[in-house]
Amino acid sequence: MKRYPDILINCAGFATYGSFEKLSIDRQRDEINVNCLAPVELTHAILPGMLKKGSGVIINVASTAALQPDPYMAIYGATKAFLLSFSSALWAEYRSQGIRILALCPGATDTAFFDVVNAEEASVGKRMPADKVVTLALRAVDANRSYLITGCGNWLLGQLHRFVTRKRLLLIVEKILRPRSP
Repeated sequence: MKRYPDILINCAGFATYGSFEKLSIDRQRDEINVNCLAPVELTHAILPGMLKKGSGVIINVASTAALQPDPYMAIYGATKAFLLSFSSALWAEYRSQGIRILALCPGATDTAFFDVVNAEEASVGKRMPADKVVTLALRAVDANRSYLITGCGNWLLGQLHRFVTRKRLLLIVEKILRPRSP
């Protein structure tokens, strides 16, 4: 009997931080490959088995960075917006076939992510413990939600685009993410 995976969690990812033109294009290309191409390829490889079985769960870890453009983290925000859109489309496409797909949009989470990005400015708000993010994600999967923004403050920030112009939103985010002087 052939066995198929029950769950796929695409949670690998990293960010680059700083002025776009000063960041290595090779590092930014790697960021696109890890944050976008890898989840697409893994999902494409795993999904047929889940469809044969008639069940499965795919969780793609996007970010609250997916909810608006992110100055000084342009590639990161764009890759996470891609992952949010990709996941939402697949949720709609496969929800009636027993496949549950969740785009998880946590805010700052207590992981090694910020050690890699090497910029405290990228950590907006209080960091949520990773186990709490996991618990919330699994509850969202059980509820067959297409996406989840973890934390009330993150959810409110994610709604800011409804109340201010896109230009105003970009100015707010730029100020929050602006590199601090040493």
